[in-house]
Amino acid sequence: MAAPDFELRLAQSEADLIAAQKLRYDVFIRELGGDGPLVDHETGLERDSFDPFYDHLILFDHAREGSPAVGVYRLLRGDKIGASDGPDHFYSEAEYDLTVLKASGRKLMELGRSCLHPDYRGGAAMMHLWSGLAEYVDQHGIEILFGVASFHGTDVDALKGPLSLLHHRHLAPEVIRVQAQTDVFQSMDLLPEDAINRPAAMREVPSLIKGYLRLGGFVGEGAYIDHVFNTIDVCLIIDMSLVSEKHKAIYSGAKR
Repeated sequence: MAAPDFELRLAQSEADLIAAQKLRYDVFIRELGGDGPLVDHETGLERDSFDPFYDHLILFDHAREGSPAVGVYRLLRGDKIGASDGPDHFYSEAEYDLTVLKASGRKLMELGRSCLHPDYRGGAAMMHLWSGLAEYVDQHGIEILFGVASFHGTDVDALKGPLSLLHHRHLAPEVIRVQAQTDVFQSMDLLPEDAINRPAAMREVPSLIKGYLRLGGFVGEGAYIDHVFNTIDVCLIIDMSLVSEKHKAIYSGAKR
């Protein structure tokens, strides 16, 4: 594969959005076995009713043949909720009660639909996305980031180690601790802390979630089993006031 020729920017056109939806289809539908009511299997697009309201941060590799979109983030600022050009609620609210965040008076941003092409995982691509995300957060004065992130599969018993580890070691402070909606609440307190094989459990935590935890992120109370997307979701919360300058520098790409 040729050396990457990366460009990171917000989607500027319908063609950009389609490029993002094609990548999402490859990852969430073809790779992970998900589906959805607005997924277009004929043209290979993973889309939903929220897409028109979100900013789409896209990493392109112009050295790549075919579709150049290799990384995607979907972003929604809290001030868009209820606005004429925004939705009336966050995507995550189907899974989590966000009352504690929405009542905090702080500037919120929801992250979602984050994915990388398999050829770009474990390399510089994720850092490019993180750098762009950090710039967006700084530009808009965002104080709290949140969004659902997923474990592949819906077998809770198979994931009781990592879910319990997140519950015992990374639960958000009460002041920002969202909870899975009551009617879909799946406890993550599945093993006592002293029964968890911590190294093995952490190996099972997806790399994206690990990245948020290293930045100082937390998880909400309870998980959500998404049978449509074939995942178990947790809600991640990052309070930017609690992120150290060292970690801000690492994830913004700044020199320390």
